[in-house]
Amino acid sequence: MLLPIFAKPWMWNVRTTLDISDPLLREARKIAVRERTALRALVEQGLRKIIAERKAARPFRLRKVTFNGQGLVPELRDADWDKIRDLAYKGRGG
Repeated sequence: MLLPIFAKPWMWNVRTTLDISDPLLREARKIAVRERTALRALVEQGLRKIIAERKAARPFRLRKVTFNGQGLVPELRDADWDKIRDLAYKGRGG
């Protein structure tokens, strides 16, 4: 069922049509009647909740960090990963 929704971002009305399944819409209407609220208020509340959850669950981003140096020490510049790993674990039981 198509359902028009009215919202007020930036203080003006925007009309949007959502395609919501009939069973979901029936349940939402029951809740709206039981809680004496508008269906629009329930939709807005649900969207706010989802948006807040998604903002809180943003993926970790490693910040770019650089050092004042000349890169790898000369003996490691052309080394493969195995050599670098072996040196990193040298004397540590690895």
